[in-house]
This record gives sequence, C-alpha cells and structure tokens, in this order.
Amino acid sequence: MKKVFNVILIGLLLTTAAACKKQGCTDPISANYDPDAEEDDGTCVYPNIIGYNLLQKLPGIWTGPVSSPTPLGSFPEWIVDFRPISPSQVSAKNELDWDNDIFMSFFICKYDNQFKLAFRNGGGFAGNIRISYMIIDSISEMASHSFYRFTDPVTGGTRVYTDVVFKGDSLTMHTFTNKFNTLSEPVTHMFWKAALRDPSAALPAISHFNFPQKELTKDFSTTFGGLTDAVFYTTVFDPYPESEQPYLGNTTINLAITNPITIDTTKKVLLSITTQPLFNGFNFIPANLKYRSRYVLLNAASSLSFNFNYMHPGDYYLNAIYDNNGDFNFSSGDYMNSAFDIPFTLNPDGTTSENVNINFKIP
Repeated sequence: MKKVFNVILIGLLLTTAAACKKQGCTDPISANYDPDAEEDDGTCVYPNIIGYNLLQKLPGIWTGPVSSPTPLGSFPEWIVDFRPISPSQVSAKNELDWDNDIFMSFFICKYDNQFKLAFRNGGGFAGNIRISYMIIDSISEMASHSFYRFTDPVTGGTRVYTDVVFKGDSLTMHTFTNKFNTLSEPVTHMFWKAALRDPSAALPAISHFNFPQKELTKDFSTTFGGLTDAVFYTTVFDPYPESEQPYLGNTTINLAITNPITIDTTKKVLLSITTQPLFNGFNFIPANLKYRSRYVLLNAASSLSFNFNYMHPGDYYLNAIYDNNGDFNFSSGDYMNSAFDIPFTLNPDGTTSENVNINFKIP
C-alpha cells in the first residue's frame, strides 16, 4: 500500500511541476516574446517584417543578361537558381570559373530594433574574398511593380546599395559601390535584368519549409557596431559565412576527356547541371536549357574535379562539353559525354560524387 501511495505521490508531483512551467510566447521574432517562458501557449504576435513579401517573389530559376564595368565584364546570360534553405531564407550559389563565384541570400534579421530583410552578397572575385551585407532601407509595393532598396547598415547608401525591382515575371537587380571608398557617390557595380524561367525547381523546398515563415534567421542588433562598413574581405569575420548556411549540400564532378585525343588546354570545358533532362533519346531539347541550375567554365584538361558547394538538394542531370568552337553551347564540332543526362540526387546537407566522360563528337 505504501509503495502504491509513493507512486501516486510522484505522479502528482510530476504533473504539478509540468503545470508550473511558465507559459508564454517562446518565439524570439514575435512582438511579445517572453525569454522566461518555458512552454509556448500559442499567444505569439508577429510584427511587421519590412521587405517580407520579397521572399515570396524570388524563388525560381531566373535568366538574363548582366552588365558590369568590373574586370569580370558583362555576359549575355546569367542564370540564378533561388530556392528556400530555411523557413525565412532564400539563396543561390553561382560559379563562373575556379576563381570567381557568388553566394546571394535574402533572410529575416533583427536590426535597429526592427525586423527586416537582409541581403548577403559575396564570394570570390579573381581569387579575392569580398562579402557585403545590406539591410532593407526603403520599399514600394504596388500592383504593377515592387521596389526594394538594400543599403550598408553602417554607412547607408554612400558605400554600397542594391535596388531590386519585380515587374510580373521580370526582375532587375542593380548594385552600386563607391569602389573601396574612393568615390564620393556610388556607381554601378552590376546590373542584371532577368526573367523567371522556371518556378518548379523551388517548389519542393517551398513545401518542405512551408515557405516563407516569419522566423528570425540572424540577430544583427550588435553585429556591425564599431565597424566602418559591413563589407568583409575574409571569411574569418564574416557574421554569416557560407559554411553556416543550412540545408545545402556538395556535389563533386570528376571529369575525364578521352575524345578528342589531343586536348587544347586553351579551350574551355563547360559543366552543366540541370533540373530536367536536355535530351530526348539522341535529340537535344534547346527549350530545356531554362532548367539550368549550376554551371562552370574550366580550362580543358584530360582529367579534373570540381566541387559545386552549397548546392540546393534535389534531382539533377549532368552534361559536360569540350567547347571546341568557343560558343559555350552544345554545337556541332564540340565534344560531350555520350551518356547524355547523367542523373543524380543530392540530399539535404548531403554530399555526392559523379563521374562524366567526354568521348563523343557532336555531328
């Protein structure tokens, strides 16, 4: 009898302890967040997040010309695959070659006692690191178009800023810089005018995260205090480095060239990763080029490996071209893999390695 009484007493004590847990809002981004609350009671009230609607507009594969007065120059086509990587963050990674890449990310942050959208824009430029952080400064959302301006949180628009404009299924991104504080006013660094080519690639991530959600990604309340600007030239001091980005994986491509026999190392190899196949049997489908997600141009060699890091999870198809005529496309006289559309899957936070052999001359 005593043993039964002790069991009942312990049960009552545990029930009482659970009931004594302080209830309240446990979400830090809510307007009524209670840091002492141990159990969420469903009373969270979410504030206005400045620029929040941009998160809904951005997911998808965007393609269009980019112009720049920088040494990288201009290109007739720049392809960017934006997808959610958390409930409140959308990102894209691109490579041009070994030394030039960019990681762009838009996410919810806390800054200046407000919840706002932040823009991380950075990567390798001619082998040098440069990472800029900008926080939304002004916004205009109308039926015909939406305008968002992101500025340096320390210096405002005098150091660096980016204007993002949506009009239907078109997007322009215009970045300005004062060239390492050498100019009194910022000038064009890059202008990209793109069209939404494929929204479907982002749908699995949108569903997975129920994207977008009003969740805090980074608290920048004190991050930039004491700095002269929010531009970083090393990953050591980067407040939100690529290595901390969630959900993304890595794909290593191992390439061999067995045809042509003699390789001209001044020519380029194009590795192209798409979300849909580019071939139906032996027939090339040019319209499916809109499904390109990642690509890179490399100096030709008999064998090489390249790592597509911070890559969106999903199902992909791989093709490789020895670009014999220099047009960066699948053309007569070029060489490519005879096993067209090598399929592979990258899991969230996963890694994969794929082999491709260039051995077929395009007739």
